[in-house]
Amino acid sequence: MEQRIGSSSQPLEGAGFDPAFIPGLTSPASARTEEDGPEKEPEVAEAEEAAPEPEEQDTASSSSEPEEDAAGDGPVFEASDRRARIVADHRGVRLCLDDQECEFRWDEIGAVETETARFGKRYTVTVHTPDRRWYPIEIEAPARSRFAEWDARLDAVLDAYFEDGAAESAEQDAEKEAD
Repeated sequence: MEQRIGSSSQPLEGAGFDPAFIPGLTSPASARTEEDGPEKEPEVAEAEEAAPEPEEQDTASSSSEPEEDAAGDGPVFEASDRRARIVADHRGVRLCLDDQECEFRWDEIGAVETETARFGKRYTVTVHTPDRRWYPIEIEAPARSRFAEWDARLDAVLDAYFEDGAAESAEQDAEKEAD
């Protein structure tokens, strides 16, 4: 008589195990991995063959780097801790948390808000977009005295690169008064 070593219970399936599972629309995660496992390898190989050679990409990126360096002479704000990082410069605002990253160009940003914790050393930067979405990131400062320095450096970057509606409306008001 044969005996199996290990558990005799079946693996869990459904929304309790896989948050992306929608009954009737998607198959359970265990079924997807079994079905898609061997088939995905040839697709990846085909995609790698279709991609341009890395040498071509390196030449294209090296030609655009001097342009970025020339525009990057202005102020830069950078703050990070063991998990999070924020960089604001001429290209926009980049937020990184662990292995997740997002980048916002200056024309995609509606507002940038900073907040400090009443107690502790958490500095929160929130990027608001015009479509009423917001993306907060918390950075742990080495000391509370860094908050003032970070606020000043971030304000310098925002003043240099971020154009809000106030500057445009001031120009329009000046034109109306001149008429």
